[in-house]
Amino acid sequence: MTQWAYLKGRFVPLAEANVNILTNSFQYGVSCFEGIRGNWNEEENQIYLFRAEEHYERMQDNCRVLMTDIPPVDELCDITKELIRRSGYKEDVYVRPLAYKSSEMIGTRLHDLDSDFCAVVFPYGRHLPSEKCRAGVSSWRRHSENCGVPAGKISGQYVNGALAKTEAVRNGFDEAILLNEAGYVAEACTENIFLIKDGGLLTPALSENILPGITRASVMEIARRELGVETIEKRIERHELYNADECFLTGTAAHINPCVEIDHRPVGDGEIGPLTRRLQALYQDVRTGKNKAYIGWCMPVF
Repeated sequence: MTQWAYLKGRFVPLAEANVNILTNSFQYGVSCFEGIRGNWNEEENQIYLFRAEEHYERMQDNCRVLMTDIPPVDELCDITKELIRRSGYKEDVYVRPLAYKSSEMIGTRLHDLDSDFCAVVFPYGRHLPSEKCRAGVSSWRRHSENCGVPAGKISGQYVNGALAKTEAVRNGFDEAILLNEAGYVAEACTENIFLIKDGGLLTPALSENILPGITRASVMEIARRELGVETIEKRIERHELYNADECFLTGTAAHINPCVEIDHRPVGDGEIGPLTRRLQALYQDVRTGKNKAYIGWCMPVF
């Protein structure tokens, strides 16, 4: 099976999808990306792209910040579907689109540089190493609006998460939780965070320098519509992590991943909680197109 990519306006075998080392984005991280899940539905012999349009709309917003031009959303969706069809996958996949400054030159700026769009797809299973995630609060802080674009998936900014992730893993954890500059809970390395306390959902507000996750928004809507549980978006202090009844992380790659321990303290009874389990089951049916009430979020590939 040939693995395909999209680069410089055409589909090419992945082995041929290369750029010059002088490419400006390679030198400076001046690019933005998305992660889009294609979820396999065995009964329908179908891959459903989850909220692909919303992902590409967010990418368009990030491209405006970086003064980068890419095709319109409907064309990006068509490219993505064709990329998966050419690759022939019949399983869960992950799509990585990237918009970048393609000029081959040294120099830090956004203006007067060429732009390009590329994408690759590959099979992808579990993101975090364990369903029972163990997390640690990082010594690295989440970057702020004063020194970047926390709401954007801008490549160079992810050094922040890489530093925190390696620190966490080398300290014996699966994932890191970052505080913002004010010392309040922001998010994990590549996931948003939810706490459950007294039956209610809590999550850091957008003002806490978090990424406005698409999975985050989906979980909030599913919880409200299916379970009657509203989510409170608020400023969360560090000690609230330790006092939560349940905790889970959300993201395109991670889906809904329970977190059962934070800083060597069990969350609740140290097991996956009942509300987290219910949300996992609901989300599984939604993202694979089995819950037809949400089929508008699912774009068929075949």
